[in-house]
Amino acid sequence: MTTPSTLDADQARTRLSELTVLDVRTPGEYASGHLPGALNVPLDQLHRALPALKEITSGLLVVCASGARSDSARRTLAEHGVTAATLTGGTSAWTARGHELDRPATGSRTTWSMERQVRFTAGSVVLAGLGLGLLHPAWQLLSAGIAGGLVFSALTNTCGMAAVLARLPHNRPRPADLEATLAALAAR
Repeated sequence: MTTPSTLDADQARTRLSELTVLDVRTPGEYASGHLPGALNVPLDQLHRALPALKEITSGLLVVCASGARSDSARRTLAEHGVTAATLTGGTSAWTARGHELDRPATGSRTTWSMERQVRFTAGSVVLAGLGLGLLHPAWQLLSAGIAGGLVFSALTNTCGMAAVLARLPHNRPRPADLEATLAALAAR
């Protein structure tokens, strides 16, 4: 059976047992809830998983929060000869359809979604720029810069701030986490 390039939440749920699910969000986002059986390989670590992903014979479903990062990962995989589908709307669409997410046992680190981290950071910088603008008007350029970045982000469907925030320690995979995921991929 061939795998289309996209699956909606209901299609993915019915095929979940025959799919290898790869979650490309940050480890913190993954820990906050993921599709049952999903393995976490953050998008910026995808190249390390390519050898194991090339060996997968079942269908591959790539998932993120909204579908943007997973579609980027799907295209990267296709460039390397790996056929994959992406979950339309990501885990947000999955939960909106009433499907359950797996959450790690207590003690695992969790963090805000990347979208929430970006909104918080952008809002904080804008407020700081406006507040400092009371001291000197030039500081308002900081707020204008963030506004321009958000417009550019929307137009290009990319997010430089998310790329920077993904590099923070709480969003980085521990080496043991990624190695365990790669071992699980190799075992499939």
